[in-house]
Amino acid sequence: MEGIGLKILGALLTTIMAFAVGMTYGGITRKLTARVQNRVGPTIWQNFIDLVKLQSKKTNIYHGVMGHFAPMWIITAAMTVLMFIPVLHPNSTWYSTWFPNLTFHGDLIFLLYMMVFGSLGMALGAGQTGNPNSAIGVTRGLSQMVGFEIPFVLALVALMVQYKTTSIQDIMAIQDQSGVWMMFSNPFSFLAALFASLGMFRYSPFDIVGAPAELASGPVSEFGGKYLGVMMTGGSIFAFIKLTLYVDLFMGGAYSIPELLIKTFALYMVPVFYGWVSPRYRTEQAIRYFWGWPTALGILGVIIAVW
Repeated sequence: MEGIGLKILGALLTTIMAFAVGMTYGGITRKLTARVQNRVGPTIWQNFIDLVKLQSKKTNIYHGVMGHFAPMWIITAAMTVLMFIPVLHPNSTWYSTWFPNLTFHGDLIFLLYMMVFGSLGMALGAGQTGNPNSAIGVTRGLSQMVGFEIPFVLALVALMVQYKTTSIQDIMAIQDQSGVWMMFSNPFSFLAALFASLGMFRYSPFDIVGAPAELASGPVSEFGGKYLGVMMTGGSIFAFIKLTLYVDLFMGGAYSIPELLIKTFALYMVPVFYGWVSPRYRTEQAIRYFWGWPTALGILGVIIAVW
């Protein structure tokens, strides 16, 4: 029973850490973006303040069953995926005690399916509101997802073929034994996944889903108060999941929390920096972008893995 209690406590700590890191990174991005635009900007804790404000609000608007289930769908998918992501390296002293997970031999394929569940839940919920801005945002989001999923999946397939495993822990162990990160042993796959991450985080120029000043926030147009707060929480956890997955697969994982924060923050700033210098794309431009060089790099990564 003591072991089970530690695992439950570790799962809670993992969830809290994922939420806190995702919210803080978002706050830092808002502050840095404001400074780049010669504004003062909000504090880095503004996301937490906004979340408290949203959770204190009430709503009497009813948009059907899926309107209620969409936020819960998002956060449930986020917490489920989080439990299968190795937050720290299995050889870390902190891992076995506080950060165990449910990883198994085919977990990489499982995650490819589970990571799209949040977007599908959002699409179903927003589609039931009847707001045209929501419908347009969902259409753009699903179209863009088809675009960046192709190079992302090609990058992961290259890793699975090259090292003949579908286990994240096995891939981390291979990097540990060889002393070479995957980003150096198969740079084409890493670059394909990195370019795909630009669309995953939906910063400019790939912010066509919410499209500020154009679609009135897109899919979340009819969601406010606690609904928007839950979505905000799920989105923060998903941001941490994506960053940690990249660290595990391409950067050898992390042996401590400070190392994890340094690596994830460095990866997180790539789409942020790209967004500072890029105007918003149209939907067809975004898809054309992902089906261009990122997909070509993914195909090259698979060819190298096969040879």
